Amino acid sequence: MRPELSTYKHLASGKVRDIYEVDDNTLLMVVSDRISAYDHALDPAIPDKGRVLTATSQFFFDSIDFPNHLAGPLDDERIPDEVLGRAMVVHKLDMLPFECVARGYLTGSGLKEYKANGTVCGIELPEGLQEASRLPEPIFTPATKAEQGEHDENVSFDVVADKLGQERAEQLRDATLQIYSKAAAIAEERGIILADTKFEFGLDTDGNLVLADEVLTPDSSRYWPADSYVEGEVQPSFDKQYVRNWLTSPASGWDAASDTTPPALPDDVVSATRLRYIEAYERLSGKRFADYLGG
Repeated sequence: MRPELSTYKHLASGKVRDIYEVDDNTLLMVVSDRISAYDHALDPAIPDKGRVLTATSQFFFDSIDFPNHLAGPLDDERIPDEVLGRAMVVHKLDMLPFECVARGYLTGSGLKEYKANGTVCGIELPEGLQEASRLPEPIFTPATKAEQGEHDENVSFDVVADKLGQERAEQLRDATLQIYSKAAAIAEERGIILADTKFEFGLDTDGNLVLADEVLTPDSSRYWPADSYVEGEVQPSFDKQYVRNWLTSPASGWDAASDTTPPALPDDVVSATRLRYIEAYERLSGKRFADYLGG
């Protein structure tokens, strides 16, 4: 008999995830169908999104040889029926206060910074790069973690080192680039470019570095179809960039630089986003989403 969700103590809710305490050592991380962009939680939710993100995270946790926070399988008996398929039982960790971003291609906030001063997070890049340019090698571009409604701020490696110490900062950088490279190779085999991604890490009770939160999902990564890649153009994507593009288009009537709440997503944008998330999971994992935990 599975427990009711109400039997667990609710600890926190973010833009997408809700955290509950299972016991002194473990948490229940529930992934909702909510979607966020430009530091706003958007309406309506994207059906099946929580299940897609959970399934994608599980696939990469299994595929990448690095310590992670999982404390049980996705059908763990501690997971309530009402959130089965979009929840994970995970170990409690001392979370580190940075988003650990790896970039293999130049786009998004990295491109904006590069255009301003030729660098990304203090890393000098070659001249002449443009939208979607492949970088000479992947780079580590950390960011501070922002509260809901606030903006993540890109920072230099030195800021991480000042906060956590040189050794821990180097460990984070090496782990981030190592995991990115492995995931990018997996994606490449399946005809997908992993342009960039972000990780979160925590420390276990022995001070060991552990990969946490979601990993390599369409929420935390930019995935592009390799067969249509063209440098210098905004790429079609399997991630929530589709939602970002609509929000910044004339169709939405919304100004991302304003303090106003974004408009509701139209039905066609919701439907198309759902299909992109599912396609990303199926292409990356080689599995049918309809077969995930009984469909």
